[in-house]
Amino acid sequence: MTAAAQQIVDGTPPPAQGDDALQTGGTPELAEVEQFLYREARLADAFALEEWEALWTDDAVYHVPVDDTQDPRTHMSIIFDNRGRISTRIKQLQTGRRHSQRPPSRLCRSVTNVEILGRDGTETVVTSVVQILESRDRGLTWWVGRVTHRLRRVEGELRMAGKKIVLVDSDRALRSLSFLV
Repeated sequence: MTAAAQQIVDGTPPPAQGDDALQTGGTPELAEVEQFLYREARLADAFALEEWEALWTDDAVYHVPVDDTQDPRTHMSIIFDNRGRISTRIKQLQTGRRHSQRPPSRLCRSVTNVEILGRDGTETVVTSVVQILESRDRGLTWWVGRVTHRLRRVEGELRMAGKKIVLVDSDRALRSLSFLV
């Protein structure tokens, strides 16, 4: 993550914007961002995996840290996937042989507190809160966290260049997180 993006995530003011923001498609409006996040949640809940995968850019990073203060390249993460690993994860889920997802979890997400934090080059940095209710034979599990999306326009459409989910209880022993967060 660039220094400017880190400033945005940490809550410091974003860098000043010039005409380059308009030339790259401009900052999306809050309503467009919300609709994108709601669609992403719906597709993930419905296990519409190919459609969900199409929401990512080719250079995307999907990250669920254990400790949000540490560099994921040198410290353990729950998930730290590049674009190829995202595709592999989806293919594994589609085989039906991922035993932790037999039968598949029933999921229902709520996305709230959506806020556009600013721009970092051609990307719009957005934060939100997600609550995911997972229903399995073992019972119900709540997964709750703060999400930071890095959104970029590709051929006029918003796409995820990055998604980072900091789970509220990431510092505790977690049940199997075998679905798409």
